[in-house]
Amino acid sequence: MLETSRLILRRWRDSDRDPFAALNADPRVMRFFPAVLSRAESDRAVDRIEARFETQGFGLFAAELRQGGAFIGFIGLWTPDFEAAFTPCVEIGWRLAAEYWNRGLATEGARAVVKYGFDSLRLSEIVSFTTVANVPSRRVMEKIGMTRSPEDDFDHPKLPESHPLRPHVLYRIRS
Repeated sequence: MLETSRLILRRWRDSDRDPFAALNADPRVMRFFPAVLSRAESDRAVDRIEARFETQGFGLFAAELRQGGAFIGFIGLWTPDFEAAFTPCVEIGWRLAAEYWNRGLATEGARAVVKYGFDSLRLSEIVSFTTVANVPSRRVMEKIGMTRSPEDDFDHPKLPESHPLRPHVLYRIRS
């Protein structure tokens, strides 16, 4: 578990599944992903996240507000399951419910996760990537000290060649 001034980042609970499914079904939240998720897909995502904690010792933390305890999404570390020039790697990622955007919560939580990755997991580098148009996430990457080299940009191998979200940017931060 990690704590910041406004967040608790922790393992997942069954009570997180309903708000997570609502978040994943929101077209605003999922606009930079190929599709919204069904309830079953969202539940499978939670199962995969928890399985990664068990096998790797880290994962995407459930994020809750310290004041009031509301589940707001996830912030954490992940190992991508596709091949690219920069894999294998550890990626930092986040997904917050729309009502919690523009409050600095993703940045606050991501800073704590980067510190955890470097100090506790002894990672030498953490990456993050998103589709080119995802300016809000790119801003978070920059606010936490990540940098982009355009030569690292790539086409996401899990999306069809003609898909508008296929072009991705890659950001890095080193310990």
